[in-house]
Amino acid sequence: MPSNDARNLLQCAVPAAAAGTVAVAVAGVVAGGKGALGAAVGAALAILFMGLGLYVLQWTAKTLPQLFQAMGLMLYVVQLLLLLIFVALFRDTSLFNVKAFAVSLVAATVVWMAAQARAHLKARIFYVDPDAAKSERSEKTGLSS
Repeated sequence: MPSNDARNLLQCAVPAAAAGTVAVAVAGVVAGGKGALGAAVGAALAILFMGLGLYVLQWTAKTLPQLFQAMGLMLYVVQLLLLLIFVALFRDTSLFNVKAFAVSLVAATVVWMAAQARAHLKARIFYVDPDAAKSERSEKTGLSS
């Protein structure tokens, strides 16, 4: 993974992990061990889905740039639907506190999306590739007939 992609991933994953840690601590105090476990599973699931989504989005931007916007919209819809499916699947579980799971999942997802938007706004993305312009000029040197 190039350094720019790794930087984007870190700028999103670190705040989401911090939000997950806070959610685990709060859920542990409020709902005990099952609450902390539920919050940890929810935060980990959100970070996993959003991280995979960011990876797919970066891959699409490099390989199929013409599909970038459509893929981004589709990806976010699929991610949110998958998270909703996981909440529905675990709604009757006794392994952990479901409310802590759902709140942590939503909180980590919202923090991830906000951090991703901030990272994108702070990134210096060229709308013209200066290296491509230099290589084009060097190829066209000389007399033209």
